[in-house]
Amino acid sequence: MRMFRPCMYFVSLFFLLPACQINNTLFSSIAPAPTPIALPAPAENPVSYAEEIRPILEKKCVTCHSCYDAPCQLNLEGAEGLLRGAFRESIYGGARTEAMQPTRLGFDEQTISGWRERGFYSVLHAENKQSEALISSMISLAKQFPFPANSKLPDSIELGISRKNQCASSEKFTDYAHEYPLSGMPFAVTGLSDQEYSLLAGWVKQGAVIPDEPVILTSDEKKVIEEWEMFFNQNENRNKLVARWLFEHLFVASLYFPELEGAPRFFEILRSSTPSGTDIEPIVTVNPNDDPMGPFFYRLRPITGSIVHKRRIPYPLHQEKQQRINALFFNKPWPMGNLPGYSYTERANPFVTFVDIPAYARYQFMLDDAEYFVRTFIHGPVCRGQIATDVIRDHFWTLFQDPESDLFVTNTAYQREAIPLLAMPGQNDNLLKMGKNWLHYLKRHNDYQALRQNQYVSQQPQGASLAHIWDGAGKNKNALLTIFRHHNSASVVGGLVGDIPQTLWLMDYPLLERTYYELVVNFDVFGNVAHQLLTRLYFDVIRNGSEHNFMRLMPAGQREAILHDWYQDLGKLKFGIVYERIDDESPSAEIFTTENPKQELAHRILARFQSVNTMPSDPLNRCQNSNCSRPDEPQWVQSADAALSNLAARPAAGLSGIKQLPEVTFIRVTNEKNERTVYSLLRDRAHSNVAFILGEELRYQPEKDQLTIYPGITGSYPNFIFDVPVAQIGEFVTLLGNAEKMEHFEYIVETWGIRRTHPQFWEILHDFTAWQSERQPLIAGIFDINRYENF
Repeated sequence: MRMFRPCMYFVSLFFLLPACQINNTLFSSIAPAPTPIALPAPAENPVSYAEEIRPILEKKCVTCHSCYDAPCQLNLEGAEGLLRGAFRESIYGGARTEAMQPTRLGFDEQTISGWRERGFYSVLHAENKQSEALISSMISLAKQFPFPANSKLPDSIELGISRKNQCASSEKFTDYAHEYPLSGMPFAVTGLSDQEYSLLAGWVKQGAVIPDEPVILTSDEKKVIEEWEMFFNQNENRNKLVARWLFEHLFVASLYFPELEGAPRFFEILRSSTPSGTDIEPIVTVNPNDDPMGPFFYRLRPITGSIVHKRRIPYPLHQEKQQRINALFFNKPWPMGNLPGYSYTERANPFVTFVDIPAYARYQFMLDDAEYFVRTFIHGPVCRGQIATDVIRDHFWTLFQDPESDLFVTNTAYQREAIPLLAMPGQNDNLLKMGKNWLHYLKRHNDYQALRQNQYVSQQPQGASLAHIWDGAGKNKNALLTIFRHHNSASVVGGLVGDIPQTLWLMDYPLLERTYYELVVNFDVFGNVAHQLLTRLYFDVIRNGSEHNFMRLMPAGQREAILHDWYQDLGKLKFGIVYERIDDESPSAEIFTTENPKQELAHRILARFQSVNTMPSDPLNRCQNSNCSRPDEPQWVQSADAALSNLAARPAAGLSGIKQLPEVTFIRVTNEKNERTVYSLLRDRAHSNVAFILGEELRYQPEKDQLTIYPGITGSYPNFIFDVPVAQIGEFVTLLGNAEKMEHFEYIVETWGIRRTHPQFWEILHDFTAWQSERQPLIAGIFDINRYENF
């Protein structure tokens, strides 16, 4: 114990600081409930779950009740979650000392009785004769006390993902209704219509029958599934090793078969104790690289239920992909030892596990679909990304090192020396050993950074150049990505979007693979505080490594000064103590002629990689002339572009309205023909540094905040929506830009805002999904409103 305290002090001092100021939240007293209104009569005609109830749940319930962050774990994406019911324990209990038992639908229990034994309780059936089904009581409470149209909600209603969910049962509902009369369902939003209420109440009264609806696969689907399962389950050891690597990299994907006709159906890959052609019996492990404890087969299972935006990560399986896998992994012979196991070392270090597979094949496979892999750890799949997001900037560009210039790929001797240093923490979640565990892995990481630096100085004496950056062979647009952080969520889009950011990442194979394993394969959303803290701390040094890689392109003698701008104030303390010291002496192969080398290099990147940049000009955010609009769009859209571009890439010091905006604002612009276009207005919060877990508000630099105008949709969790006629877009932009005070912003909200209580709230929210479905059907889905603001 005497040894533990200094280690924990070290962790708190250099990773948790500054945490000295934590404000207490004061809750307003609950106002008396108004007189309840009469309820519509429950439907008496037979009500169909599939045709009448499922659409209501998708429209007005799934927006909050989906994925792991569904309140009270009431997941309404499909029938299984509705039948399972609710649970009082939150998955996101980051401070828990013990890992919780996983509660994954489709895996951890196969029967409703099994979930009842776990503590889940029904929302469809009353617990006793004196009570009603919870879902009936909840929708009745909301229907009796509706909010005035487009009104601001009372302060007594707590919103946001940090709100304490009460998770009342039907037996305790009377007490809940007395204490929280304005907290029926749908929660704090425009409620059910009379018809929707009548159908839902009638269905529950009729017994809440959910008929079995087995997934019927077409003959073409059965054929292609059989082909892919045969491909994944070949018997030769090389095939088994590659199949394991592929499984660990695709297990979170929404797989689809683009060669089949019609709307795509999505599938997941899992391990089953049963072979192809038989019913799937999942091998249940916490992580995909845990020991299956027996023989298994890779199987493809249909993903059922509603499609929600926040967990849709599509990945295509087609003949071209199979040919690409064969070309990368099997065209050239490579020596193969014994198949690896599932020991601590093999789970903590994938470079040990898959050392026999050529590094080029692994890296190039990931580069081919880099946006997918970055989306897995930036976008999801745990649906609340605080572990990943509080270590990154609000806006940055990501580039990748060319495999031919990656020494880990090309230099076998260096690779052998580096592999033991690339193990990642998080497997051991012992609280008492957390500090010692972290220092062990930190030393390995810094030893690797020093080794890497020496190798690159030796092997590339002229320094790094843009020729060392992967250009997607001139056609693959996965080469350039932009990442946006939205506080506790994030999104990734193709191309270099927005103004030139403060920081840029350059990822090589060890960085990309470690990020994927640390945040996806080895991350356990049900883990305890030690596991989650170690994961967060290691991702911090991964980010720093990506920045160091980019710094090799900067001129010698200026790198340290640039990094100090990225790590201001207390962030500087971590250099020399936590982060490996930057190499500020070896040359860069790039020649600079201005006093702002980062800006100069960014413009050079934009020019050099135009062919693989999905937004090579981005006129809304990087306008170079008076016509700040997309030339291929209709004239009315161009006028909206030009108006909104006046908000982009300007610091808050000269655009006061920024400080009133949340992280993600959706804007719908319509013309007189009821045609519409949409934008995402992204607030990029400036920080003095992102080197610490707590005290983020102490590191804000609000006068430096900027807005990025994204023409389309990015982000799964809109914080607010504006609906603006194109004839009024100029006035909207002017007023928003000058909204110095909250009352100025409230006028904008009253005029164009779509509050939670707006009569057309649901129609307009789901129109954004419809708009994306028309243009990007593979990633379109229902948006989450748990973060929707109360302006």
